[in-house]
Amino acid sequence: MKQLSVRTGLLPAILFFIITRLLSCQSNKNEESTASITTDSVAANIKMYTHTWDEIINHGKLDMFNDSNFTKDVVMHAHPDIMGIDSARAYYANYVNGFSDIKFTIIDVFGQGDKLVKHWRYQGKHTGTAFGIPATGKYVDVEGATLVKMRGGKIAEEQDFFDNYEFMKQLGLLK
Repeated sequence: MKQLSVRTGLLPAILFFIITRLLSCQSNKNEESTASITTDSVAANIKMYTHTWDEIINHGKLDMFNDSNFTKDVVMHAHPDIMGIDSARAYYANYVNGFSDIKFTIIDVFGQGDKLVKHWRYQGKHTGTAFGIPATGKYVDVEGATLVKMRGGKIAEEQDFFDNYEFMKQLGLLK
C-alpha cells in the first residue's frame, strides 16, 4: 500500500515536470521567433540605410531624400537642428555639390531594435561652395560616427559625431 502512494505522489510530479518542460520549450520558441523578427528588422534597416547613404553621397542622388527613405519629420541634429526632408536634402547638398572625387565608406554599422550606429569615412576634394565656404581645392579625409533612429523602416533621426576642427584644418581654414 505504501508503494502505491509513492507512485501516486510521483505521478503528479512527473506530469508537472513534463508540462513545465513543454511550456518552457514553447516559450523558447516564441523568444526565438521574436528574436528572429527583431534580427530581420535590424538587418532590413541596415540594408536600406547603407544603400540610401551610398546612393546619396557616393552617387550624388539627392532625390533619395524622399518619403520612401526618410520620415517626413526627419531630424538631423546639427547646429541648429535640420528638420524635414527638404532641409536635410539642402544640408547634405553641401557635401555632395561642394566636393568632388567623393568616397564615402561605411566602415561598420550595427543595430538593436530601431537604433543603428554607423562608423564612416568621408573623403573628397573641396571644389565647390560648401556651407558658405568657397572652394579651397583642399582634400579632406575624416572619420566619424552617426547615431540613427529608424521608424517604420525609414530614417527618422540622425546625429553625426566627427572632428570638425580637423575638417576645418584640412580645408586650410584653421591651423
